[in-house]
Amino acid sequence: MTKPAPDTTTDGKMHFEVLDGLRGTAALLVVAFHIQGITVLFEANRLLLPHAYLAVDFFFALSGFVVGYAYDDRWGRMTVREFLARRLVRLHPLVVLGALLGLVSYCVDPFAGDRQHAPWPLVALAFGAALLALPSAPLPNRLGDSHPINAPAWTLLQEYIANLTYALVLRRLGVRPLFALAILAAIASAAMALTLGSYDTGWALYNFWGGLVRLAYPFLAGLLLYRVRDRLPRMRLGFLPLSLMLLLAFGAPVLPQFWGVKLNGLYQAACVLLLFPAILVAGRHSSGSPLSLQLCKAAGRISYPLYITHYPFVYVYMNWVATAPASSGMTAAVAILLYLLTLLVAVAALQLWDRPIRRRLQAVLHRS
Repeated sequence: MTKPAPDTTTDGKMHFEVLDGLRGTAALLVVAFHIQGITVLFEANRLLLPHAYLAVDFFFALSGFVVGYAYDDRWGRMTVREFLARRLVRLHPLVVLGALLGLVSYCVDPFAGDRQHAPWPLVALAFGAALLALPSAPLPNRLGDSHPINAPAWTLLQEYIANLTYALVLRRLGVRPLFALAILAAIASAAMALTLGSYDTGWALYNFWGGLVRLAYPFLAGLLLYRVRDRLPRMRLGFLPLSLMLLLAFGAPVLPQFWGVKLNGLYQAACVLLLFPAILVAGRHSSGSPLSLQLCKAAGRISYPLYITHYPFVYVYMNWVATAPASSGMTAAVAILLYLLTLLVAVAALQLWDRPIRRRLQAVLHRS
């Protein structure tokens, strides 16, 4: 099999194929977590992948590394406004699609009954906020999510906060001050994990602060790892072994409290503070066979569309589970079909929505 040509950015830089593939692996695992978890209302001891929400923290680390790679050498010929416009073009078309799918899911869900009869001004406000990736007042039957039209959009708001902070502050910092900030963020991250017993925070209005804590260390660490990339060991493990590491990390059992120490929080802190940066370093240097690189490219391309469009369908599945007198076998079969459906929707979203819109917006940016 011929080795596939590497994907490139709009400015001609090659992608890190294995890192793209790992983003896809994390997205696939978090979708499985959401589909299975919604059937047990995310009770930790009944989850098959109880730590899979740490995919969010892994995404933040990848984002810090990739933003540094893509933009660190362009300041001076690029303004803050141009940078933010480029990031909006990259991220926001799918935010809008996720909001549209979420609105349809909320308003015409055939299994919702009267559980989603919210006043239309409240729904309109939530939809308007969703179009901007902003939080809004909770809606009925949405588990208290800060982004009730499309719950995963809370992480996109954090992504925008990180991008703005990078453009205004972090791009100007050298390695030493960036390292100092990363240490402070690591301390805050570990303290939060040991206090709460997990990183399961940031997704609601009452715990919005937790999202900022979760964002700070991974993004700073990813950016720092890019800045010191030539001083790091050249670890190579390959896409499949690194994907297996993510699967094992997400699938580990929930740990109890022991002598006043919340071991589950300690375990998750080890994943976020140590394991994910190590995977990032190894993935940056890794390559693979033509087949594995094809898998990386495919997984990387659908990772963001899959992540941002799947949850409206999960909401419908949640209501079906709550109302249908189905056997466990039937529930599992529908879950598998739903998983395949979300993959098809992600491919369609990429090909029919994201790419065409981004091409047109990029053309406008180039003309201006």
